[in-house]
Amino acid sequence: MPVKITMEDLKRKLAGPQYKLTPQRKTVLQIFLDRPGQHLSAEDVHFILKENKFEIGLATVYRSLELLTELNILNYLDFGDGCRRYELNEASPNEHQHHHLICLDCGKVMEFADDLLGDLEATISQKCDFHIIDHQLKFFGYCKECQKKREQES
Repeated sequence: MPVKITMEDLKRKLAGPQYKLTPQRKTVLQIFLDRPGQHLSAEDVHFILKENKFEIGLATVYRSLELLTELNILNYLDFGDGCRRYELNEASPNEHQHHHLICLDCGKVMEFADDLLGDLEATISQKCDFHIIDHQLKFFGYCKECQKKREQES
């Protein structure tokens, strides 16, 4: 079950001598807080910033996203299209993230929350003597709308 993340939660994660919640990082974080469930690239974040008249360079956006991923505030996602995306990490500790359904026609990404791999993960962990902390699962196919479009074209 996702946990509602606030800016205060994120400030606590960034508290410490080596990290500061700079105005730029706070602005980047706010973009993700304002768009729950969206999967944004650095370019998407930069475009939103420019659209809202924030003067933050693309390199700063990249550095912020990398740090926030390192701190487990954001999750890095690779949908196999060469574009690195991020989303807010809203999972409770020791809880698996959701999985993704990716349409091969329109590129739409849907989230799938059920974790059906618990037994498989336990088996793999035991057989390979490997402590698994998380997994990601991506399904590639066609969304409902693209299925209809493909049927009409046939």
